[in-house]
Amino acid sequence: MDREPKSIKVGISIGDVNGIGVEIIIKALKDTRILNEFTPVIYGSSFALSHYKKTLEIPDFSYLICKTAEDIQDKKINVFNCTEDEVMVQEGSSTPQSAKLAINSLEKAALDLASGKIDVLVTAPLSKESVQQAGFAFPGHTEFLAEMAGVNEALMILVSPFLKVALVTSHVPLKEVPALLTKEKIVEKIQALEKSLTKDFGISRPKVAVLGLNPHAGENGKIGLEEQEIISPAIQLAKNDGSLVFGPYAADGFFGSEQRNKFDGVLAMYHDQGLAAFKALSFEEGVNFTAGLPIVRTSPDHGTAFDIAGKNIAEEQSMRSAIYLAIEIYKNRKFEKEISQNPLAITVGEKDTHNSR
Repeated sequence: MDREPKSIKVGISIGDVNGIGVEIIIKALKDTRILNEFTPVIYGSSFALSHYKKTLEIPDFSYLICKTAEDIQDKKINVFNCTEDEVMVQEGSSTPQSAKLAINSLEKAALDLASGKIDVLVTAPLSKESVQQAGFAFPGHTEFLAEMAGVNEALMILVSPFLKVALVTSHVPLKEVPALLTKEKIVEKIQALEKSLTKDFGISRPKVAVLGLNPHAGENGKIGLEEQEIISPAIQLAKNDGSLVFGPYAADGFFGSEQRNKFDGVLAMYHDQGLAAFKALSFEEGVNFTAGLPIVRTSPDHGTAFDIAGKNIAEEQSMRSAIYLAIEIYKNRKFEKEISQNPLAITVGEKDTHNSR
């Protein structure tokens, strides 16, 4: 008799408990039917969960408090307390306590992910300013996980059902972007995006669009030379290696037209160039995916939203999408690994039989 398939353990770091993170976690998990699809493991605080259960008027949101990974149970919502202190929720503004809990939650979840105790990680939003003040030495989740995985630089990809946007540079000041753009770096990002589209999303021979840096993609050198001297040569180098890559395109015209629908992925030069358009088009269901890591990590495409914390108006769709995308990518990677380890040997006779059908 076949064994029942293993339930995928989805680790969820709680983020800043004074923002909307706990609210969207509870809302995304409150339908108990999802427990037939995966096993949630929340890293955070049962005090914060109890507070928001009351605030959201969802008293039947139940969970199992775990001490070790051996306590995790399928068909239950599992919770690790990442602090021994009683958490004082102060909706609407980050505090030193909520920042420290956000760090502890992320670190504990990442360690369990690295050791195989959970299968994927979904991160709720935290306040970058607050966690850095509390001693977190990274610009954000992406850089922390890249260093932990021993990867020089990960690739941030924003994902929706109809758009995937990756970034050459991410959390850096705009004035530093031109100096950070090199042919080698852009080629590296093109190849990383192409690899992720194939490995993580199952797209064979993906088509990639590359945006320019300057307005009108430089307008043949009249508004900047980066397109002629750096970006176009990088695109040609990637083409020489067999990539289906095109551009550079002016960002405004590209996102404002149907042209974006002709590509499997888009590479933007800097944070707001890619994210402003992406969020305008896909905000409620967009997901932030960290590609190029040996582990799977996703997150909602929004921040802590302190201004609406505790008001029971936060939408959970992006969190739900982040959970299901993490599961999808995990399965895609597992399938690719299995077929690459056990390729089907096709004999000449079998090949002819298939061709004759």
